[in-house]
Amino acid sequence: MKPYRILIFIVLIICALGALAYFFPKDGVRIGKEELHFPTMEQVLVGPDEPELKIQEKEADSVAQKRLNDIKDTLRHYQTALTEQAGQFYLPDDDVTFFDRLFSRMERARGNQEVVRVLHYGDSQIEMDRISCNLRSYFQRLFGGGGPGLVPVIQTIPSFAVSQSASGALTLYSSYGEGSRTKGNYGLMCKCYRLTGGATFTAYASRHKDTDPRVKRFSNVTLLYNDRDGHFTATLRDRMGSYKDTCSNGLMGIHACHWLLDSATTSVQISMQGNADLYGIMLDDGYGVAVDNIPLRGSSGEQFTLITDTLLRTNYRQANVGMIILQFGGNSMPVIYNDKSLERYCVSIERQIRRIRNSCPSATLLFIGPSDMSTRRGGVLQTYPMLPRVVDSLRTIALRNHAAYWDIYEYMGGHNSMIAWQRNGLAGPDYVHFTPAGARRVGKALADNFATLYELYRTRKNIPQNQFDTLWNTSAR
Repeated sequence: MKPYRILIFIVLIICALGALAYFFPKDGVRIGKEELHFPTMEQVLVGPDEPELKIQEKEADSVAQKRLNDIKDTLRHYQTALTEQAGQFYLPDDDVTFFDRLFSRMERARGNQEVVRVLHYGDSQIEMDRISCNLRSYFQRLFGGGGPGLVPVIQTIPSFAVSQSASGALTLYSSYGEGSRTKGNYGLMCKCYRLTGGATFTAYASRHKDTDPRVKRFSNVTLLYNDRDGHFTATLRDRMGSYKDTCSNGLMGIHACHWLLDSATTSVQISMQGNADLYGIMLDDGYGVAVDNIPLRGSSGEQFTLITDTLLRTNYRQANVGMIILQFGGNSMPVIYNDKSLERYCVSIERQIRRIRNSCPSATLLFIGPSDMSTRRGGVLQTYPMLPRVVDSLRTIALRNHAAYWDIYEYMGGHNSMIAWQRNGLAGPDYVHFTPAGARRVGKALADNFATLYELYRTRKNIPQNQFDTLWNTSAR
C-alpha cells in the first residue's frame, strides 16, 4: 500500500474515534446485563494526570516530613548536649544565639584580614597559659591565626606559649600585687612598664613539647604604648636578620606600633628608646583568632575599675577584642565568711563587669567562676563553706549583666570534688590549684562546650528562624 493511503487510513481512524468519543454518552450504554463506556473527548485530549500528581505530592510530603524529623532529632541532640555535656554554659535568658556575633566575627576574620582577640583574664589557675591554650588551639584550628598572643614586656611567670626576656630602664606599675601604683595608667593587662631611656624586648618560640605548633611563629607584631613626650621610637628586628623596621609616631598619647613581617619567624627583638608607658606586645601569626592568656596572680578580679576608662577603651579598640573571659573568685574565698562579705565582693565584681562592658561594648563576655577548693574544718578537709553560694551569686550577677557563665565547680562534681581530683593527680597538694593534667582537662571541657555551641550555630544557619524557634521550644518541653 502506498504511503499516502496509509496516512489517509490513520487520519480516518482518528476522526472516527474522535467522533465516537464526542457522541458516545458519558454515562455509557447498557446492552443487556453489560454496560459499555468510552472515554470522553476531554479524557482523550488531557489524559489521567491527577493520580500521578497525587503521587508526586505524597512523595514531596514524605521528603519534607523526613527533613523535619531529621531537624527535630538534631535539635534534641544539641539540647541534650547543652544540658548534659561535661560542664555547660549558662546563657543570659537561655539565649542559644548569645555567641552568634562572636562566631560570625571569627568566621570573617581571615577574609577581613584581621585578628579577633579573646582576652582570658584569670588568677593563678590560668598561669603558664593553662586552660587558655586549649581555647587557642580550638579557635585557631577553625578560624586561622597563630602565635602566643598578648604578652607583657616582662613576663615574671614562665609560659608554655612563649619564651621571652627584657632588659633596660623599665619600672613596673601594677594595679595588683607587686609593683608601684599609678593613677589609672595600667592598660588592658592591668599593669604597665614605664620606660625612661632605652630597653630591649626579645621573644623566642616556645620549646615545650606540648605547645601547639601554630603558637611557635610570629609574623604580625604590635606594641601598645603611651608616648609621654612625643619622642618614643621602637625598632623591630627578626633575629635572623631578614627584617628591620622602626616605628616613631612623633606625637604624645596612646598609640600602637604595628609590624607585618614578610614571612613568619621564630624570634623577634624590639629595641625601644624614649619616655613611655608600655602596655603589652601582641605576637601573632597571620589573620584569624588570637587567645591571650593574662594571669593576675593573687587577684580577685577587682582591678578593672582602677584603670582609666579612656585608656581601657582605647587599648581594647587597638586590640580588636571579640571576647573577654573573666575567671575569678578563688582568691576571694578565704575572706568570704558571711553574708556581708559575700555581698561586698559581688557588688565589686558587678562593677568590674559593667566597666568592661562600657569600655568594650562590642565584646562578648564570659565569666568563669571558682573551682572547688578545700580547707580544713575540725581537722577534716572539705569545701569552703561559702563557696557554693559564691558560685550561685557570681552566676546570677553574670547573667543579669548579659555575660555567659561557665561553672568549673559544677564541672568538677560540686561539693568536696577537689579531694577526688587531688587523689587522681588532677590537683595539687594545696587542694586549690590544678596540676597541668587537671588544667588540660578543664580547658578541653571548655573548648568542647564552645564546639557544641558552634556546631549548633552552623546548623541553625540552615533553618528558618521561625521554624527553629518553634522546634527548639517544642523539643525543650
